[in-house]
Amino acid sequence: MLCYIAFGSNVGDRISYILKALNLLTEVGNIKKVSTLYESPPWGYEKQDPFINGVIEFETSLKPIDLLHFLKKVEKRTGRIERFRWGPREIDLDILLYEDYVIMLSFLRIPHMYLTERDFFLVPLLEINPDLVHPISKRPLKHYLEGLNINLRPYACIT
Repeated sequence: MLCYIAFGSNVGDRISYILKALNLLTEVGNIKKVSTLYESPPWGYEKQDPFINGVIEFETSLKPIDLLHFLKKVEKRTGRIERFRWGPREIDLDILLYEDYVIMLSFLRIPHMYLTERDFFLVPLLEINPDLVHPISKRPLKHYLEGLNINLRPYACIT
């Protein structure tokens, strides 16, 4: 199954945390594409360092809930320290889309509930697949960029 996972880090050696997390993901699937890494201002709680964000296209046999549990394990293995909501993070991994699934549980929302509101989700996601369609609205995701304030700065590329 094909899914899209966002990643971000704003603590310590941000690139190292990202690379470690992406490497751990290969235990359960294949990374098909990686977006440019973008530096972005913090969202939600603004008194913290900027993030490095990106998105991967990921192929896995894990079902969405199992993938979520695995992502939480990867965050811990990568060194994430639990703090407050939207606070600093060594690594953050979020499922943005999973095939055309729509899941509305208290602990898992697919598509991600802020997918159309966050430039650091949409810009890298559309970079790796510009033809994606929102599974609920059925609108092309690129249409959501029109009213969005873009505050991203290209930072690096990884392969």
